[in-house]
Amino acid sequence: MLGIALPVVAAELGWMAMSVVDTMMVGRLSAEAIGAVSIGTVLFYAVGVVGTGMLLGLDSLVPQAFGAKRFEECHRWLFHALCTAIPLGVILMLPLFLAVDLLPHFGLDPDVSLHAGSYTNALLWSTVPLLAFMAFRHYLQGMNHVRPVMVVMLSANLVNVIANWIFVFGNLGAPAFGTAGAGWASCASRVYMCLALLAYVMWQARRDRTGLFEADRRIEWSCIAQLARLSFPAAVQRGLEIGVFALATLLVGTLGAIPLAAHQVALQAASVTFMVPLGISTAAAVRVGQAIGRHDYLGARRSGFVALTLGAFFMACAGVVFLFFPRMIVGFFSQDPAVLATGAGLLAVAAVFQLFDGIQVVATGALRGAGETRTPLLANLFGHWVIGLPIGYFLGLRLGWGASGVWIGLCVGLTLVGAYLAWVWSVRVHELPAA
Repeated sequence: MLGIALPVVAAELGWMAMSVVDTMMVGRLSAEAIGAVSIGTVLFYAVGVVGTGMLLGLDSLVPQAFGAKRFEECHRWLFHALCTAIPLGVILMLPLFLAVDLLPHFGLDPDVSLHAGSYTNALLWSTVPLLAFMAFRHYLQGMNHVRPVMVVMLSANLVNVIANWIFVFGNLGAPAFGTAGAGWASCASRVYMCLALLAYVMWQARRDRTGLFEADRRIEWSCIAQLARLSFPAAVQRGLEIGVFALATLLVGTLGAIPLAAHQVALQAASVTFMVPLGISTAAAVRVGQAIGRHDYLGARRSGFVALTLGAFFMACAGVVFLFFPRMIVGFFSQDPAVLATGAGLLAVAAVFQLFDGIQVVATGALRGAGETRTPLLANLFGHWVIGLPIGYFLGLRLGWGASGVWIGLCVGLTLVGAYLAWVWSVRVHELPAA
């Protein structure tokens, strides 16, 4: 499990680091710029996560084919994933364009709305290369090639840092684009990620003679339909989960620039820790899927429970750090006294839900490896949208608890989803054949 999980975790942390770098770079400009990146990031992911989610079925299809030694089937899943990802990426750019036009109507601070629009307008051009990169990534991970993904992700951070330095502040003769420059930097790094992983896939296929170039490349609509049937619930589930945080960000945004900046900082910190169980979740999907593909059902059970244990242990430790060192963590992003005070309070709430956030994402990955994607969708719909978000709205805006009230609602939703999905896995795992 760790052999797959650790490189994937490093890749996820590298992915998260890009957004953190954007926040830290524009944090030198103003609190409004931090809030703008927060708004732009959640808007992009509220849409982009649906696109990347439509490829999550590969976490079941490729590992199961690989475990059964049907290697040409793995190659064909990559081909059909690309046929899905590229046109879908183009389609998903439209709602992002529309979202930018609607920003002034959300009651945000005018400066925040202006900068968020320019940041999102730059970021949305990375949609197609991002989805193509995710297709290559799931294909490689499903066959245990996780280190190349890690190397590409980490090196992409260097591209992002340099591009931020150039475009945000106007170095090397470039104009100073400010907040928009951070969006263009992220776009450049994602183009690099796509091209670098494509180059590796082609090089590895020639070196090892995997049969990729000889595989049948005819489009079979039944394969695309199978990928869509498995991926769609996972895509909607991720969209709902990210959408909750997007809407929470908009709610906090109506409270002013300072609460929004504190929310963004606390969300970035919680997102960094979340990358670890997210990587473990991917490893769980791969290990469970491969075990089922070779009919090793005892191995599938063990893989799921080992992943849950690892994810829960890490997030419990992260919760302790959030609880005892909140001001130090917030201080990495901003030295504004008001942001420090508000952000520290939000991290105290985040400390409570860390354990359950880790459990829910790892359980989702284990279930996905077994081909189950509908249950996590329903759990997220009920836990976040029916219970968590209304509680956050009521506490934060109606009772006047501010950003802390919104975060308490998020905490309630995550706790319910995590506990339920852990129970579901414990039940479903006993439904697998004994041998």
